[in-house]
Amino acid sequence: MKKLVFVVAILGLLTGRLAYAEDIKIGVVDLIKALNESESGKKAKTELEGLIKSKQATLDEKSKNIEKMKGELEKQASILSAEARKAKEDELERMIREYQRMVADSQGEVKKKENDYTAGIVKELRVIIEKIGKDEGYTVILEKAEGIVLFSKENLDITDTVIKKYNESKVKPEK
Repeated sequence: MKKLVFVVAILGLLTGRLAYAEDIKIGVVDLIKALNESESGKKAKTELEGLIKSKQATLDEKSKNIEKMKGELEKQASILSAEARKAKEDELERMIREYQRMVADSQGEVKKKENDYTAGIVKELRVIIEKIGKDEGYTVILEKAEGIVLFSKENLDITDTVIKKYNESKVKPEK
């Protein structure tokens, strides 16, 4: 809602300014596309996928151990004493709780890592967008967020330029 009010206010100011000036230049950037298609965004996605795979492998192993213990308990239920069965059931419950904790911890770690990557890249993209805005004389550059910018001409979209300049800014000079 805040973004919508902001966009309406900006457009109101621009509309008022149109009566006085002809040099209005508007740009639109799809930050999600820039994030996903930039080299840093692709690298972050690959790293996140690797983290997810390693976490999933650990969770799968733990799950197999739980299933194995369930199977053993079912097979041995009739021959185990009440005490031994209770001990195995308690152990199984402990393993299940530990597994659930591991799932939650893994999800939290992946989410935090994703947020860290995203925040860092978006911050850097904003610097590039600001530089483009100043260097190329834009009056305003809007984020092409779903539901906020309902329509814009293709020639207003500077996302590809932002991605290109961002990638260029990340290139390390060779020694």
